[in-house]
Amino acid sequence: MLFIVIHQVYELWFKQLLHELDAAVGAIDRDELLRVAKYFRRIHTIQRLLEQQIDVLETMSPQEFNQFRDNLNPASGFQSVQFRELEFACGLRNAEVMKHIELDAAARARLEGRLNAPSLYDHVKDLLRRRGFAVDSSDDVLESFRRIYTDENTYYDLHLLLEDLIEFDERLLLWRGRHIRMVERMIGHKIGTGGSAGVNYLARTLDNRIFPELWNVRTYLGKSTSYA
Repeated sequence: MLFIVIHQVYELWFKQLLHELDAAVGAIDRDELLRVAKYFRRIHTIQRLLEQQIDVLETMSPQEFNQFRDNLNPASGFQSVQFRELEFACGLRNAEVMKHIELDAAARARLEGRLNAPSLYDHVKDLLRRRGFAVDSSDDVLESFRRIYTDENTYYDLHLLLEDLIEFDERLLLWRGRHIRMVERMIGHKIGTGGSAGVNYLARTLDNRIFPELWNVRTYLGKSTSYA
């Protein structure tokens, strides 16, 4: 019962996150960055709840989980359509995952729509381009971010947006990390019920950064240096 309820609740929060991200993208396109901040305040709060739910799941012992784990085959969290929608919407687009999910026509259309539509990062880059920043290459984006952080007073609304974006990315990574440790605590290094490599597969997802240049720019803040 606990396992089922937790995962049903996750799916509800994923649905709400998709709704809030779509609203934030619309506000970004309208240059309404104060409204974007409001949406991200709710998004960050939901992300904290996602991480806290693992505390509830970890009240289950490995012995209790193993009593019913085999009955889950071939189901897996790997197959959550809404979580894949969330990844695609943000720009983490590994189309290979669609081969491992049983999709009806409506779910396939949703995923393909997210896969082919501009990502959250694309919309952010369009905003920066409208504000006069170059974003055609990774180095351009790094320099644009450096300018925004260095001249915070001039670009304060953009500065706040970038901080919301990296908090979103960080909280997603923190949730992934907690999830990995929870899985290891429950099943060690067994193969996942959906056929994945279990903990070893999940650990590789910790390298999935939505905004890599936003992380990398920290290295160059306060310095006058090239990115080569």
